Amino acid sequence: MTPKDPNQLPADLPVPIDDGAAAHLEGMRLPSIALPSTEGDHIDFGSTNGTLVLYVYPKAGRPGIDPPPEWDATPGARGCTPQSCAFRDHHKELKDLGADVIGLSTQTTQEQTEFVEEHHLPFPLVSDAGFAFAKELNLPTFTFDDTTLLKRTTLIADDGVISKVFYPVFPPARNAEEVIGYLSERRPDR
Repeated sequence: MTPKDPNQLPADLPVPIDDGAAAHLEGMRLPSIALPSTEGDHIDFGSTNGTLVLYVYPKAGRPGIDPPPEWDATPGARGCTPQSCAFRDHHKELKDLGADVIGLSTQTTQEQTEFVEEHHLPFPLVSDAGFAFAKELNLPTFTFDDTTLLKRTTLIADDGVISKVFYPVFPPARNAEEVIGYLSERRPDR
């Protein structure tokens, strides 16, 4: 059996609803927690300067391994690969708007590194496997197969303070364009 293409989303994916679980995030300071990155270092979000696009996703697919059938039926679960690839494809535009991009999940750095290499991501992914960052911000979560995962949320932070929250994010492949639209609108020269 041929594995599903993770970039092709089923047309009948359930749309996640805004349950209010991210309503508290705007205005919060990113916690000073250093997390391991796919670039071999640690990133401390509390000390970031400038504009940061931090997209939080549940779990990226592994090459040649299909997710369980129930994954597609879970609102907001499917779409990590299209979302990441969209940020990759729009990376230059985001850099031109003065933004750095980082992805965050609770997967291991090894799993994330495989994903970065397979999809040629020009930005790092960080691992919050211990949920230290997620707990500090009280990020939205869901449970799948007795495993707690982060709900797809995108944070825009300026000098470490969250200025915009995209939640829920759907469809995930359009998230990068939504972020570009937001960043473009707030530029004084536009």
